[in-house]
Amino acid sequence: MPRVLISDDLSDRAVEIFKERGVEVVVNTKLTPDELKKEIVHYDGLAVRSATKATKAVIEAATNLKVIGRAGIGVDNIDIPAATARGIVVMNTPYGNSITTAEHAIALMMALARELPAADRSTQAGKWEKSRFMGIEITGKTLGVVGCGNIGSIVAERALGLKMKVVAYDPFLTPERAVALGVEKAELDELFTRADFITLHTPMTDATKNIIDAKAIAKMKKGVRIINCARGGLIVEADLKAALDSGQVGGAAIDVFPVEPAKENILFGHPQLIATPHLGASTNEAQENVSLQIAEQMADYLMTGAVVNALNMPSLSAEDAKRLKPYLKLAEELGSFAGQLTDSGITSIEIEYAGHVAGLNVKPLTAVALTALLQPQLATVNMVNVPVICKDRNITINETRSTDESNYSTLIRLTVTFDGKRRGVAGTLAGDNKPRLVLIEDIRMEAELGPHMLFVRNQDKPGFIGNLGRTLGEAGINIATFHLGRKAAGEDAVCLVEVDQELDAKVLGLVQALPNVRLVRQLHF
Repeated sequence: MPRVLISDDLSDRAVEIFKERGVEVVVNTKLTPDELKKEIVHYDGLAVRSATKATKAVIEAATNLKVIGRAGIGVDNIDIPAATARGIVVMNTPYGNSITTAEHAIALMMALARELPAADRSTQAGKWEKSRFMGIEITGKTLGVVGCGNIGSIVAERALGLKMKVVAYDPFLTPERAVALGVEKAELDELFTRADFITLHTPMTDATKNIIDAKAIAKMKKGVRIINCARGGLIVEADLKAALDSGQVGGAAIDVFPVEPAKENILFGHPQLIATPHLGASTNEAQENVSLQIAEQMADYLMTGAVVNALNMPSLSAEDAKRLKPYLKLAEELGSFAGQLTDSGITSIEIEYAGHVAGLNVKPLTAVALTALLQPQLATVNMVNVPVICKDRNITINETRSTDESNYSTLIRLTVTFDGKRRGVAGTLAGDNKPRLVLIEDIRMEAELGPHMLFVRNQDKPGFIGNLGRTLGEAGINIATFHLGRKAAGEDAVCLVEVDQELDAKVLGLVQALPNVRLVRQLHF
């Protein structure tokens, strides 16, 4: 009988679900990190919320652990790479607390508009400062929603019901989806200039970290009010404090902080700040929902092998896993390559399987490719929820198969349509069963991807290779491999260079400034 340790508070009904499905359960919510490392060896599953830290040290001690389940969406407390390396499935419940978090954002917006916490403190102190607290109406005001996914779209719906205007920024929000939601799609800078209130509902990624800083705040309306119920680190707190001090920002409501528990913070004590202790998911309904969902998911996996809402493995049988392993890697690299080059809202994705791969179970391959494609902007996307995310965002998926081997015995081609443009990339498996890129935007090239890649789109003119090599050399960047391709002499060309280290912004700027260079991107694989 599989054993599960519940180390954070879950619903009593969750415990019953485990037992009903044949799983032995031990509840111990008072373990220290050292005690957890000693105890975890006895369990097949670990069910947590946010208090337990499933660190690398804990995971390395978990010699029998097969699954970690997070009752909630955030997995900052779980070392996913370490779990993946040990073959441990990490699951979460991405939709169990969406309504609760959205409602908290609306509540904070209302509290900001009418200065409710300060008015409450003043009144209970016997001051009766009625003229001091002159709030504003939200009716007719413009709400800027940064991140219009599952939670952001619920916030938008509620705001529209309150007769607000809603402007939304999301790289993956299509015009059709915006119309269906009743919001106006806008670029981020436009949202900043128009919004009376700004609410953040985006995951923490390289693209969203510090998305609100001094430069962004300077573009906003004077007196704008900012709400963050998403992730700490989206806002540069020192810049926000300076803006609150100057009056550029009229008020801020913050539910999440870079370091939690937040016992000290530069913003604390400011009269125009409302702070809550990460209450976004803290309702009885949400806590019950995520508890039951994680119990069901973990029990099903331990008893039947079914994988739901996994963050680090495909949903496929053991037989398929062995057969598809090299193709999964190829599909992941193609999706990641296209995703790191795509910043705008995607309207459709075409995946073509040709040759030998067309006769295999390609569903996991499609899931891997789509997940890798969307992950640069959507950190919470995984192989299970990616079809739902694509459907919610009106992204059309077209999957085709062809037994025609053409020039390759096996070929996967991924084509992304965005803003009326199309970008295609194709790859095959070489003799060593390793992935190779063979086509980038209709330009033939054969390249193996490494951890650090530099992608350059340029016009094919003499001197480009020398200029690029010299620029990287003078910056102390060592070139591992160098791949070139072009449509025709003097026309569009692409260059894919594997380098031995990360490139900083200065080096990327120097490459961008070279003659005939049109686009420069650093890619990671």
